[in-house]
Amino acid sequence: MSTAPLTPAHGCETCPSFRPAGLKPLGVDATNWDYVVALAGNPNTGKSTVFNQLTGLRQHTGNWPGKTVVRAEGGFQFGGRKFKLVDLPGTYSLLATSPDEEVARNFLLFGQPDVTLAVVDATRLERNLNLVLQILEITPRVVVCLNLVDQARRLGLQVDERRLARDLGVPVVPAAARYRQGIDLLLQTVHDVATGKTQCRGYRSEIQNQEVNRAIDPLVAAIQEAFPGLPNARWLALRLLDGDDRVIEAVRLGEFSEPSPTQASAALASAS
Repeated sequence: MSTAPLTPAHGCETCPSFRPAGLKPLGVDATNWDYVVALAGNPNTGKSTVFNQLTGLRQHTGNWPGKTVVRAEGGFQFGGRKFKLVDLPGTYSLLATSPDEEVARNFLLFGQPDVTLAVVDATRLERNLNLVLQILEITPRVVVCLNLVDQARRLGLQVDERRLARDLGVPVVPAAARYRQGIDLLLQTVHDVATGKTQCRGYRSEIQNQEVNRAIDPLVAAIQEAFPGLPNARWLALRLLDGDDRVIEAVRLGEFSEPSPTQASAALASAS
């Protein structure tokens, strides 16, 4: 692991995709970091162990602004780059029905991290993949850490990580974080996705309802016009159609970028 002095990657072809303006209201300072990585996962997947293995003693805790939810941040260096790692609350969903879910969703949506590292339990994939699929609706820049493979083996379970990676369209790294197994490959994989060496093609479910499909296309176009470069216009359109008050407020306030009032109003009008 590199420990040499580093220069931020801003201005080059591997420049971070995160927006400091979007991170600041979330209480995250990305100054002097090359990339921001979000750590997501269900409770009891070993996410905290992964966080500790990646960051060592380079971490601190606090609360998310306006919330009693604890936030842990740390950092690591790899391949001549500095990565800030933000540990999101353990959650089963991103539908924002609880403070933990709202914090996790808003960070992925507004902070736009360069990589989301999703930790899943190899013994409970059927439960954990629900969150991964929701994350993929927001961003394709995902690395899945298939943790607790040692426990899965003891239970007689074997996961085909290559098939899983093909199906999800993102890298899957098997690991037993408690014993640091797979951590070096995980570091390399996060680095490769952040720098663009590995291109992700995240799976997104098809919408079967034709009425929804007819409504979503013009809305996506309006959102893309109002917020150029937004990577998750389709997900945003679905939340607007669902009447998500937090997302509607964010569009009005221009939290995704700096749209003109006319453009933001047009996007909201398309959803009504």
